Formats: sequence, structure tokens, C-alpha cells
Amino acid sequence: MKITITSPLLGLTMLILVAVKSITLQRNCTGYLKRAADANTVQLAIEQMTYSLKYLQAKGMTKGYTSVFWNTPDEDVGFWYNNLLTSYKELLNVSPNASQLEKSNVLMKLRETLIDNGENGDNLTVPDGLSRYPNNLMWGTILMLGIILTFITPFIFYETYYK
Repeated sequence: MKITITSPLLGLTMLILVAVKSITLQRNCTGYLKRAADANTVQLAIEQMTYSLKYLQAKGMTKGYTSVFWNTPDEDVGFWYNNLLTSYKELLNVSPNASQLEKSNVLMKLRETLIDNGENGDNLTVPDGLSRYPNNLMWGTILMLGIILTFITPFIFYETYYK
């Protein structure tokens, strides 16, 4: 009987840990990238990009792939990071005396870099699995175990011990 109670609780804890990883990335990086994409001034975009880039550098999210088995272009952290860094440098190079048209062009280019148009509207461009990077295999395993322990083992133990 103890197993039927503790397995789902352990599984739920694992699922919560994976969710916290995603929330942490959103609070420290991707949320600021979205705000940079929405910025109306170059200075505001620089401030928001600075937060994101500092977080990515501190966490070592500047190169590699988020994939576990094979590398695909949509999981290339290095390409994505270098794209962000190039956009940030372009923002820094905007002269204070630049015309409003030049500033708007740089902000539009930044938005095009950060945001993709998808089937469900605009989405922030981020490599799949970035919240679990660089330990994607470990976090993927924890996620799968969490799902199994939370949703499958109670049925197995119920069938075994109560029928």
C-alpha cells in the first residue's frame, strides 16, 4: 500500500522539478528576450537583451546542442546565441544621433530575429529543450520517470493488489 502512495508523489515531484526548470529559464532569459522584441526604444531593448545574455553566459548556454540522440538545426544553441549576440552588438552600435528610421529598422530587425511566425501566432525563437540544457538526457529521464510513476504505476499496483 505504501508503494501506491509514494510512487505517484515521487513522480509528481519529478514533474514539478522539470516544470521549475522551464519557469526558471522564462524568468531569467526568455521573458527578457520577449520584452526586447517588444521594446520601442533601442535603449530599452539593450537593457532587456543584457539580462538575457548575462544569464546565458553565466549558465554556459553559449554553444552545443540541446538534442540527446542527433543534432538538428533547431536545437543549435551556439547558432542561436551568436545570433542574439550579433543583434545585441547592432543595438549597441546605434548612434544616439541616428534618425528615427534607422532606430526603427534596427528594432524591427531585432524583432525578426527574436520572434518567429508559427501556426499559433508569434513565438519566441528558442532552441527546443533549452530549459533542460546542458543536462537534457538527465532531465528527459526524470520527466519520463515522473510520468511513469505518476500516471502508470498506480494502475499497475491497483491491478496487482486490489483485484
